[in-house]
Amino acid sequence: MINRENYLLVKSHLRYLGEVEQLCPSSLDRYWSYLRHLLLWAGETRLNKSPSIRPIFPTYITSLSGRKEPQSLAAATQKKIVATAKRFFLWAKMHGYKDFTQLTMDWIETLRPARSIHSSSDHVYVTLEETVQLATFPVDPGDLAIRRDQAASAMLFLSGARAGAFASLPIEAVDVEARHISQWPDLGVRTKNRKKATTFLLPIPELLEVVAAWDDLVRSKLPPSAPWYASVDNRWGEQRLTSNAPVETRNQMLTKRLRNLFSRTGLSYKSAHKFRHGHAVYGLQHAQTMADYKAVSMNLMHNDIKVTDSIYAPILSNEVKDRIESLVKLPNTETEDELDAYFQTMSNEQLSRALVIIADRLSE
Repeated sequence: MINRENYLLVKSHLRYLGEVEQLCPSSLDRYWSYLRHLLLWAGETRLNKSPSIRPIFPTYITSLSGRKEPQSLAAATQKKIVATAKRFFLWAKMHGYKDFTQLTMDWIETLRPARSIHSSSDHVYVTLEETVQLATFPVDPGDLAIRRDQAASAMLFLSGARAGAFASLPIEAVDVEARHISQWPDLGVRTKNRKKATTFLLPIPELLEVVAAWDDLVRSKLPPSAPWYASVDNRWGEQRLTSNAPVETRNQMLTKRLRNLFSRTGLSYKSAHKFRHGHAVYGLQHAQTMADYKAVSMNLMHNDIKVTDSIYAPILSNEVKDRIESLVKLPNTETEDELDAYFQTMSNEQLSRALVIIADRLSE
């Protein structure tokens, strides 16, 4: 049984997120799905008594990963559930709800993902080489659907846009010549939490060429308000572009079409979001200064560079040691061996932060 007061308090928190922090309906639905686990964990116990509940919440969430579907939770989802619970308790304490002020910050800080949470899928991303292969393999010029999907793969990598934002981009929001896109909700772009930003495309000629060719085509056939990832109508064996407005299922169609694209090239399927990871990894790998690192973070529409670091430090950790050693030129082998030994004592997170610090120093 779920405690009714807990349920009502969670609903109050969701109203606050919607009315005060102005989260979009889709985000609120996602937060509700995460907070349901908190309610199920507490059962009939009031949430202000959470420190006494066993097993502790992160351990409980980890235990769900060993169950069969639909209860099984991916590692990334587990992390988001625990982070959302922490956000809830901070809100309840800050607003002085029934005895929640007695919860200590030390206890709230214990709400962090269990150390055992790990998934190799967190390190998966679409590489530049894979994107070029997807975007440039020969196709029939009359097959507009495949040409569109190739342009989509190129644009997803170049822009780093989320799938929902990309699928809802109108033609007028894209400026290939200036290499930027206007991710503006007032243009109908479905950004996360309705954020508004002008973001920029990576300067990769072979991908920009594919994007520009598709851009020229849709502009010659459709009005500026039509979706850049246009619908393709197939009648009597002939394909034509239509200006149908994006629908809620557009993301599902994008997923289906990307699966087909990966299959045609013989590559293992990776979701649209993995192109965003590829964009970030490519940008961070080529960052030379802290200003470059910050630019990549802003282009991903992250609120803070710490968000970028927390997401992509694990992905980049394998090359951190090599990059640090290449940045620091030492006069003799003996000193290099000492430095290498020192690096061996550092965690991946420490190495990642050291790389950022060194890049910042070199920019001075």
